[in-house]
Amino acid sequence: QVHVVESGGGLVQIGGSLRLSCVVSGGTFTDYVVAWFRQAPGKEREFLAGINGSGGSLATADSVKGRFTISRDNSERTVWLQMNNLKPEDTAVYYCNAATWENDQTYQYWGQGIQVTVAS
Repeated sequence: QVHVVESGGGLVQIGGSLRLSCVVSGGTFTDYVVAWFRQAPGKEREFLAGINGSGGSLATADSVKGRFTISRDNSERTVWLQMNNLKPEDTAVYYCNAATWENDQTYQYWGQGIQVTVAS
């Protein structure tokens, strides 16, 4: 079974930083493309950044480019999202997603989400 667990969220002041962690257990970790999403109240879930199994960054959303950085350590089965210069509009529940493909089938696993609140 695959489990995705996020940690590192919380309350931070404007301009501050947080680093979110996502640990994926189960399966071959390097087979997973891992991405971060967020969802603010009343809004749709938004893609933020993705990283492939070898650590290459796949994409970063324009809304966070230059402020958020995704990275991974395969030996620790962990993907991080470093968030700098946080703004009130970054307040949301942040989700980690691990995706893999086998026999033309896509398998996606979501974490439970973690709250990030940027105090204005």
